[in-house]
Amino acid sequence: MSSVSVIVITLNEAENIQDCLKSVEWADEIVVVDAESVDGTAELSREFTQKVYVREWQGFSAAKNFALQNCTCEWVLWLDADERVTPELKAEMQQTVQAPKHVGYEMPRLANFLGRWIRHSGWYPGHVLRLFRRDAGSFNDALVHEGVALNGSVGRLQADLLHYTDRTLEHYFKKFNHYTSLAAEQLHEQNRTFRWHALLLRPPFMFFRMYILKRGFLDGLQGFMLALLSACYVFAKYAKLWERSLR
Repeated sequence: MSSVSVIVITLNEAENIQDCLKSVEWADEIVVVDAESVDGTAELSREFTQKVYVREWQGFSAAKNFALQNCTCEWVLWLDADERVTPELKAEMQQTVQAPKHVGYEMPRLANFLGRWIRHSGWYPGHVLRLFRRDAGSFNDALVHEGVALNGSVGRLQADLLHYTDRTLEHYFKKFNHYTSLAAEQLHEQNRTFRWHALLLRPPFMFFRMYILKRGFLDGLQGFMLALLSACYVFAKYAKLWERSLR
């Protein structure tokens, strides 16, 4: 029987971590790497697993690769603390790993934004690679939105992974500044040169793409707000890239 390790990286996720880990209690092993949380996240995690490692933050990829090094199962499922595995996804994964045709699997991710499930706006199905053979993958070194570098073919599952991304605008904006700074730094490291038209054209196109082309208007007021906030994200990212060019 193939076995599954689950890895979760945390920082002050007391609000989320129990529901996340409850959704994967069926796994053979759970590995949590905590970035010195001060809200009791590590203690709450130990109610589900003894493999809880508290260590200094060195970046997303470093934390996830450290977690991967401490896994012992054949397959690895990686989650964010605000994600949940449904019973349907659990059953599909358990069946898949017993007779796999690929070394990795993507799954559709359904996000809940400000209390509404977002089924348009370019967010759904939003397939993400989350299940893979431990000996076939590792995490890349992207500063933001890091992913799995996989040696082999990738298949697709059908059941949804649930993502409770932003319950409040306050939570959204707490992440906003940090992630736009990381995104700008990543562009800088890729030797991307600032161009003024990026500030002028990319933000409104992002809004148009999400709200009109991807039918975000069908997601109600949340769809409008998501498109507008995403346009602001793009503006801030390129504004910060410009700021870096002045140093």
